[in-house]
Amino acid sequence: MTLATLGYAFLGGLLPSLIWLYFLLQEDARHPEPKTLIALTFVTGMAAVPLAIPLEQLAAHTFGKGIPLLVSWAIIEEVLKFSMAAIFILWRPAVDEAVDFVIYMLTVALGFAAAENMLFLLAPISDGHIASSILTGDIRFLGSTLLHVVASATIGFAIAFSRKYSFPTRVFSVVSGLILAITLHTAFNALIIEAGTSTTLAAISLVWTAAVIFFAAFEVLKYFQYRNQPTNP
Repeated sequence: MTLATLGYAFLGGLLPSLIWLYFLLQEDARHPEPKTLIALTFVTGMAAVPLAIPLEQLAAHTFGKGIPLLVSWAIIEEVLKFSMAAIFILWRPAVDEAVDFVIYMLTVALGFAAAENMLFLLAPISDGHIASSILTGDIRFLGSTLLHVVASATIGFAIAFSRKYSFPTRVFSVVSGLILAITLHTAFNALIIEAGTSTTLAAISLVWTAAVIFFAAFEVLKYFQYRNQPTNP
């Protein structure tokens, strides 16, 4: 494997996530987060992928094929993304508003998706299948990358909307958010793995429907967060 192959896979995995990150951060442009912390969060998400790989290989050895395997993969990825965010990011003083929990969770997700997409692009680029790698990148840009964003944002919303309630309520909310994220992730994977045109379109439709709900919920969260606050100069 050449350095050029690694470079193309690196850029092919990184750029789509950075495009999504730039677009999604505009949703909170009124109260922007520190760029260094955003960068750290993104890298934290990328660092979760090497942790996920051996766990997913173990799950494949344990469950073989089928829904149990897809559920286990979804659990591994969603729990790891949340754990990385909780350990390294969400306790920091800069994470001081309800909206911030969503922002940092989706940033972790985009870092994870970037590293994951790099791995998916290595094989077709190594084999010289440039057209195939471009198609893979496009599908993952429209589907898998956005899936990671929506799934992790679900957990962010669970934290954000429950942050002023009692500790048991917050725990229940986070667990519910995780379950919903895992369910969405599993449903998407189950459709994608069929590898048919209709199921691929159904998977993309599923994640884009969830994305519409995500943007609506984000607007509601911003309204309650900023309705009595002045805009930063």
